[in-house]
Amino acid sequence: MDDCIFCKIARGEIPSYKIYDDDRVIAFLDINPLSKGHTLVLPKQHFVNILDMPEDLYLYMSKIVKRIADNINEKYKPEGIIINQNNGKRAGQEVLHAHIHIKPIYKDTEILCEAPLRKSFSKEEMEKYVKELYLISKEL
Repeated sequence: MDDCIFCKIARGEIPSYKIYDDDRVIAFLDINPLSKGHTLVLPKQHFVNILDMPEDLYLYMSKIVKRIADNINEKYKPEGIIINQNNGKRAGQEVLHAHIHIKPIYKDTEILCEAPLRKSFSKEEMEKYVKELYLISKEL
């Protein structure tokens, strides 16, 4: 996509603090990080979010995320690492190009806690959701 900032970064038209690069995926430090080592991992090809992506590409990206998270953990020894991916503006996706965040959490890192926002559903509601969402196992 011509006007997508992440596409421009992937094409090398905009500089970035690149920490990984291959023919399918790029990873770079977030320009407005939550913490030291906050990294974005994204496909070079434009997809709005993971719902648009081929499954094999998402699985490949997940391997890269794991390797980068392991490296951050080894080098910086954070107290934790948040790995998240938002789909759609309402879900917090600011740049409409699929990407995964790797956010190391340190003693001084402020994070939002969603625990007070969680809901409780009845047994009947939960059983209804299971019926609606249950996937029959398929060979992967």
